[in-house]
Amino acid sequence: MSRNIGCRIIQTIERPSPELIEAFRGIPSSNIGDQMGRFYCTNSSIRSFNASPLLGPAYTVKVPQGDNLMVHIALELAQPGDILVIDGEGDLSHALLGEIMVTYARQRKLGGMVVNGCIRDTEAISQLTDFPVYAMGATPQGPYKNGPGEINVPVCCGGLAVLPGDLLVGDADGVVVIRREDAASLVEVAHKKFDSETQMLQTGRINRGWVQEALKGIPLM
Repeated sequence: MSRNIGCRIIQTIERPSPELIEAFRGIPSSNIGDQMGRFYCTNSSIRSFNASPLLGPAYTVKVPQGDNLMVHIALELAQPGDILVIDGEGDLSHALLGEIMVTYARQRKLGGMVVNGCIRDTEAISQLTDFPVYAMGATPQGPYKNGPGEINVPVCCGGLAVLPGDLLVGDADGVVVIRREDAASLVEVAHKKFDSETQMLQTGRINRGWVQEALKGIPLM
């Protein structure tokens, strides 16, 4: 196996159940992140390029800077609902995908794409409401297709490690990464957080008691 490091494809990964994935639908990424100690959210380098929400298991791809051979291969191997998480090492000089690849991913019913790097054809991608695309930026300069690369290995995206089978939830704020083994215990508390904040905003009764408590320990000059 060691001789294949840097050019290998791991085909079998464990994913959360479809029912567990669906249970996170509609919960804001911020509410989920708050329930994980305010960790596990991508940084501001990863942003949405359309208004389509992201939800599904990670299918990870690691590529050299400016090369997308393994992304094309992943498009053939990923299952419906999978989200391609593409680690392009944060390179901003070449786009790793564009409208044609996104169109093919939609045809294969994938769940979206998150790119630790650049994309192109952003005007067309911005019009999509049924296929989420996140990336660091955009450039018209296209990629090479030489390889090597790896599929379904740990990758880095937006300052976070993403593992194959992690559950991703994304919206206009960014993407939160949920470890597969944590998802079942997280869903209930995330829903409670969302429901609590929704009620607070609907009633206008915003709880600021914790601020008053904090003030008690601060001398006023």
